Amino acid sequence: MAQAHKLDCESAAADCRFIIQSEDEAEAIELAKQHMRDVHGKDYTDEELRSKHLQIV
Repeated sequence: MAQAHKLDCESAAADCRFIIQSEDEAEAIELAKQHMRDVHGKDYTDEELRSKHLQIV
């Protein structure tokens, strides 16, 4: 089974239940950045998302 990269938005924004999961890490990071910018008005770097919020499942 392939590994997936998962970002649970609740780990970055306590009131949000949005989850991003992809086998492609770059895609997961890009979708997470877009969600955080569009929905929460916050900008995160790739490294911030990767080191603080991204999980491998």
